Amino acid sequence: MRVRGLRRSRAATAPDAPALEEVLGPEGTERRRAAHREVPRYAHGSRVPGWDDAVDLDKEPAVVPDAAVVEVPRELRAEIEAAMARYPDSRSAALPALAAAQRHHGWCSPEAITQAACVMRLTPGYLVSVASFYDMFETEPAGRHSIYVCTNISCSLRGADELHAALLAATGDDADFNIRSFECLGACDIAPMASVDSVYIGPLELDDVEPLLADIRAGRPPLAAKQLLRRPSADAAAADYPRDGA
Repeated sequence: MRVRGLRRSRAATAPDAPALEEVLGPEGTERRRAAHREVPRYAHGSRVPGWDDAVDLDKEPAVVPDAAVVEVPRELRAEIEAAMARYPDSRSAALPALAAAQRHHGWCSPEAITQAACVMRLTPGYLVSVASFYDMFETEPAGRHSIYVCTNISCSLRGADELHAALLAATGDDADFNIRSFECLGACDIAPMASVDSVYIGPLELDDVEPLLADIRAGRPPLAAKQLLRRPSADAAAADYPRDGA
């Protein structure tokens, strides 16, 4: 998972370093500038909104939810308890517990946080602090299909910003889709790429947008031929990995 709001350092520029125009040429330079105008970039390096939201200091101190009052779905409780059993310190299960709550509720809603906190015997505030730190946890309502378009340097240079814009335009107000630009997904070899419901897909082209959305809406594996898990691998055990897109 990527850390929300991670500050990036600025490397010093050598005095004799070539100008951007010399490296990219006029067309490449304008394309990069256009991309920066289209994808929000905040002064501290993060593109994730909400990093500077004020804390509500008037709230009552948080307490551990009362297990006699909070009703937790049986499947969710079982999944969280199984995660807690894997660690000497049960608080280490915060990430899998939040992931389970998000899968069950669609996002880390106050109800989802309270239920997870009840099972883990923690305050909701503890889990909120974890959920708000990682940007793959949704702390606001989001579409059930998440498409994270990598817009870091490798993908951006190969058209990821245009791909992100095309996906936004194609989905419009469809509440089923959660389209986001992502700082880096660590798959530069298939740039431009995207994570579609946690499945890595690429390299993507603008012509892939409509088939991709059609596959998702029809419940088919999205762009199966371009999924990373289906690419040839030097790993001798790769043939044993699931190939169904799960």
